[in-house]
Amino acid sequence: MIGCLCLHGFTGEPWEVEPVADYFQKQKQNWLVYTPTLPGHGPDGNLKDVTYKQWVYAAEVAAEELLKRCSTVYVIGFSMGGMLASYIAAKYPIDKLVLLSAAAYYMNPQQLLQDLKQAVRLRLQGKLQDDVLYQRYSKKVADTPMTAVFQFMQAVKRIRPYLKKVTVPTLIIQGEQDGIIPKKSADYLYTTISSKKKRLVFLRKSKHMVCHDFEKDQLIEEIEQFLESTFS
Repeated sequence: MIGCLCLHGFTGEPWEVEPVADYFQKQKQNWLVYTPTLPGHGPDGNLKDVTYKQWVYAAEVAAEELLKRCSTVYVIGFSMGGMLASYIAAKYPIDKLVLLSAAAYYMNPQQLLQDLKQAVRLRLQGKLQDDVLYQRYSKKVADTPMTAVFQFMQAVKRIRPYLKKVTVPTLIIQGEQDGIIPKKSADYLYTTISSKKKRLVFLRKSKHMVCHDFEKDQLIEEIEQFLESTFS
């Protein structure tokens, strides 16, 4: 059996990676796809008293369980989940790693400004209430305590040194219009990860939520081809 661990991002939930997880769950009969909710996250979560160590531990427990049950294990991580996935790949004998908008660096001020301008235009047009992703994220950002933001920053800082220890085949995908994670994050990951079998893909039209954006089908196709490919 093939195990596939999908990790969501900071302040997020499994729905962030749901299109990818659902696709593999439905299309691959011998796959066990697991998308855990990280501590403090989810509808009933509370990030106020959660530490980054709890996020790391939760990811480790999930990976260990899949490694016990499956002969092959892939890990897919989105945003902060990408950093957690990288840590797992550095520490555990997984087979392949996929990083989506992974947060080795964060906040692209110029693109974020463009996103805010677009939000203002939608508000003026009376369409902002129809933007589901904006509504979800605006509430999340408003409700996120600064202590949790500090823990997120600590997670990124503590995990970065592990990137050099990642040697498994790695696919890195980044949206060129991402207003949260800058392009240099993907470039840094590609340069720093030690794997000799790695691929970097930029999606020209996509923003941060690559699993839900215009190029979602291309994203899934890239991941599927990578996971099913054999390397000489």
